[in-house]
Amino acid sequence: MLLHIIARGKIGRSSEAELVERYLKRIAWSTRVSELPDHGGTVPPPPPNSVTIALDERGEALSSMALAMKLEAWRDGGKREARFFIGAADGHGEKGRAGADLLLSFGPATWPHLLARAMLAEQLFRATAILANHPYHRDG
Repeated sequence: MLLHIIARGKIGRSSEAELVERYLKRIAWSTRVSELPDHGGTVPPPPPNSVTIALDERGEALSSMALAMKLEAWRDGGKREARFFIGAADGHGEKGRAGADLLLSFGPATWPHLLARAMLAEQLFRATAILANHPYHRDG
């Protein structure tokens, strides 16, 4: 299954970009990042049988283990792509939230999109590491 981060805003050459790249390189699954301008732009079309996850402060705060179990269920259920949307400064509109299969929250705080992208990349690595029984994640 492809893990596809679709993010509003340009990350450029920054320490956050390096952190995102570091985690994405460690993921054994296929990954892709698509950047969109803050407003407009063309969202890459989803393949058939994909799942859409929007990062939103009003969403569900999942543990790393719970996220891993969702990814596993989607993968084993034949989903070809998990599309993770990170909004611009104003987040997602009602249409974007309504079109998501899951609203995912990193807590009630509002995070800058650069940090949200790095946090998502780390959580995706952690989730895939959990599924591979890699020692990176420690329950405790």
